[in-house]
Amino acid sequence: MEDHIKQALMEIVGSENFTDDLIELIPYSYDASDHDHRPEVAVWPIRTEQVSQILLLANAHRFPITPRGAGTGLSGGAVPACGGLMMDLCKMNRILEIRIADRQVIVEPGVVYADLENVLAPHGFFFPPDPSSSSVCTLGGNVATNAGGIRGAKYGTTRDYVLGLEVVLPNGQVIRTGSGCIKSASGFDLTRLFVGSEGTLGVITEIALKINPKPIETKTSLGSFSNLSDAGQSVIEIMQSGILPSVLELLDENTIHVLREQGRMDLPYVAAMILVETDGYTEAETSFQMDKVIEVLKKNHATEIRMGESKKEAEALWKIRKSIGSVAAQLRTHNVSEDVTVPLSKIVDLIKGISNILHHYGLPFVIFGHAGDGNLHPRIMYDRSDPDQVERLHKAVEEIFKLTCQLGGTLSGEHGIGLAKAPYMSLEHDPVRMDWMRAIKKLFDPHNILNPGKMALGN
Repeated sequence: MEDHIKQALMEIVGSENFTDDLIELIPYSYDASDHDHRPEVAVWPIRTEQVSQILLLANAHRFPITPRGAGTGLSGGAVPACGGLMMDLCKMNRILEIRIADRQVIVEPGVVYADLENVLAPHGFFFPPDPSSSSVCTLGGNVATNAGGIRGAKYGTTRDYVLGLEVVLPNGQVIRTGSGCIKSASGFDLTRLFVGSEGTLGVITEIALKINPKPIETKTSLGSFSNLSDAGQSVIEIMQSGILPSVLELLDENTIHVLREQGRMDLPYVAAMILVETDGYTEAETSFQMDKVIEVLKKNHATEIRMGESKKEAEALWKIRKSIGSVAAQLRTHNVSEDVTVPLSKIVDLIKGISNILHHYGLPFVIFGHAGDGNLHPRIMYDRSDPDQVERLHKAVEEIFKLTCQLGGTLSGEHGIGLAKAPYMSLEHDPVRMDWMRAIKKLFDPHNILNPGKMALGN
């Protein structure tokens, strides 16, 4: 990047919010995926006007910009694939308004999810989507990737809670979308267009979010099954029962084996386990829901059902689910975590198919995920320094994506496409749909300065 452009950037954000030092740029070369590429400079804007001026400059001089939150993404969306400028929005971290009467909050993109939850708690409200990285991830990143989480089956994903946005377009214009109302049927829904666009259409600088009253009671149980099909049928019947559990997580046989052998957990030798949580505003309501769930588990031949009768017992059940990532990571130096999603009726077919693929390629793995909305996480462990393992990984991942799409599924339920899944977009999207997505990108960003290389929209 030329010196006069660097000088212009420093004049916009101040020298304290600009860097081209190698030691400071290296952390911006990667996110939580296994992709990496270093930017040439990084900036920390603190106001919308600065973002606008930076995009105007980039548009004029044709250098790429990669917006970034906390860098917790698992698909390479925050990796600056074409170098250029890294725009870290962490300093735009104010909670601007808390409007309990209107059931909404107004925040800047750098607000950490957990910080918003802490501020809402005294009011008895919460923001329901709950990504696993909630302690560090930012709301701007959640919106950009349409992040989900363990509560998706009951509460939906980030998209279901975004009422409006302030977005800076690649030409420097600032657009406000949506309204301050819980619902609106006025004009094209531009808000939903930007949610999940992974920073390819504009830079989000302000977010209006719907919030919910927070349930105060929960019940937790863990069901074991000697047959995977029985576990899958339980998922389907629970979701048809009139009960919407706040959590419905499934662990496959391989996951249970890894937790038992590597994690030294006291777990049975079974084919699958289902962790269920119900929530509500009274103990009676929550217990009623759990009783209905237990009926379904028993009907489908659960071999054991553990109940979290106390808070300590419930935490012990949750520890099983929350330990999967760290325990599985011990099997190899690197891992890839996918988030393929299928209709509920196809969950068993997907698990069996993924298991066969990964056994064929001889790679350690676990399969777990949000069974209540069909979103599974095959996590594959490998050694990145071994070319043979890398080649086997890529072949296995491609086969998993093909299988998912053949089952009527989608490449990503909550992680986004980014760099990791971009080569496989044609498996899910036909040429007409891809042409229209690229046309929308071209309309908003004719010079392709925003997050180029992502989502198969062009380099």
